[in-house]
Amino acid sequence: MRLAFAAVLALAAPSAGTAREPLGPVAVSSPIQQALAASAIAEVGDVLVSKGDAILVHSSHIAGIRATPPLWRWASVTKQVIATLVMQEVATGHIGLDQPVSRYLPGFKSANAGLVTVRQLLRHQSGLPNPDDTAATPESVPAYDAPGYTGSRDPLTGYCAGPVKRAPGDNWEYNNCDYIVAGALLEAVTGKPWQRLVQQRIAKPLGLTSLGAFPTGKLIVPGTINGRPEAGIDLNAFGASAGLYGTLADLWKFDRALMTGKLLPDSARAEMWDGQPQLGAIALGQWAFSAPLKGCAAPVRIIERRGAIGGVEVRNFILPDADIVAIIFVDRADFAFGEVWQGQGFSHDLLAAAACSGVK
Repeated sequence: MRLAFAAVLALAAPSAGTAREPLGPVAVSSPIQQALAASAIAEVGDVLVSKGDAILVHSSHIAGIRATPPLWRWASVTKQVIATLVMQEVATGHIGLDQPVSRYLPGFKSANAGLVTVRQLLRHQSGLPNPDDTAATPESVPAYDAPGYTGSRDPLTGYCAGPVKRAPGDNWEYNNCDYIVAGALLEAVTGKPWQRLVQQRIAKPLGLTSLGAFPTGKLIVPGTINGRPEAGIDLNAFGASAGLYGTLADLWKFDRALMTGKLLPDSARAEMWDGQPQLGAIALGQWAFSAPLKGCAAPVRIIERRGAIGGVEVRNFILPDADIVAIIFVDRADFAFGEVWQGQGFSHDLLAAAACSGVK
């Protein structure tokens, strides 16, 4: 591990001794508990809300799951982790965000390889092919993600290197290929697979004992769609775009480390969290925006990373100025999260209760 990066990791991870043990639901009169009670989250979800290192609520109600605590697909929260690893390389000068991807991946066979920059890749402005386009219908599992896929998933020469959709830049289109290629970029620059980097740079120094990457033989929470078990999905297909799993508690430790400068210098984190209003507030691997929350006098800065695979969904919220984290996992695809920026719905109400009600 390079000395410059080792110096960043030398900062201590959040101490287990400084955080309260999970409390379960807080007092029924609490605004947070009221937000939980007003939703169906108690039937389908795993929720944590914290202020600083104090966990205000950690409530898990997953029927039929014997693993304690349950292991969840982190889904596209994986992109937030991968973006953090890329920004570590940016901070040490080994990756330039505005350099073409081909500088680091000369073997990448895409027509856009020499045109798309690393920044555009992380911001979904690459124009690369999209695995979601291999779905026969909007409701079906994309062929790329299904068991028995007969094409190539090689990041440099397979599907993601195939016919591009457009020139890079301009507007963004959400696309797993962007982060599948980003995983290959990390390996090319560091000489280590992205999975090993996750373990060496994030899991081990932060004590994240549950964090792993597919494939695995461990019991991971399955999902449901319209009340039925989800269709077959090859979780190995997602790679660096959505291939991590772990507990909610370990995701919280990652968030706290990211918030408090344990994983990135402030300047690198600020660049990663530079949401672009003209592009729908998309930043690098996450969204960053300010939104009004009921009960708060001024709009609140929010870092959001969401994800979904099959019938499992996750919302990961960091409110850096309020020192708040809120994480929700559900095993039902039709759970009504709502949208924070619309000022209503479960996600908004939970964040408003945490940030604007004076809960301590």
